[in-house]
Amino acid sequence: MTLYEQIREDMKSAMKAHDSATLDTIRMLISSIKNKMIEAGTVASQEIADADVMAVIKSDVKKLKDGLESFVTAARADLADAARKEIAILEKYLPAQITDGELEAKVRAELAALGITSAADLGKAMGTLMGKLKDMADGSRIKQMVDKVLKG
Repeated sequence: MTLYEQIREDMKSAMKAHDSATLDTIRMLISSIKNKMIEAGTVASQEIADADVMAVIKSDVKKLKDGLESFVTAARADLADAARKEIAILEKYLPAQITDGELEAKVRAELAALGITSAADLGKAMGTLMGKLKDMADGSRIKQMVDKVLKG
């Protein structure tokens, strides 16, 4: 079963369970996926690759996290809670993230292999690390870890 098929099955389950929060989130996700298919010129009956679906999910999660920061800053706890729930629902379709300890070890090893010791080479480090770790960790986590390692 493809990831898109799994999402559609989960939508049916949410309908049967009368879980409106999950249902609304999955409907939003399916809409985003369909928009991606239209942009790519994919016919609706054709299968969309799991990698493309994951890219859409990551994009939606990033948008929600950006919105979450705004809601917290504006003291809108109701909207922040709703965004956290949506993020949790969407993240179950993404691969598990590595722990901070594992991320730090990988970042240190890669920086040593590249010979990077200062923040001046941050762009080079991020380009290489994002290519290798993009499925294991969020870009913002990778950047924070690179900053920590280079400053520490």
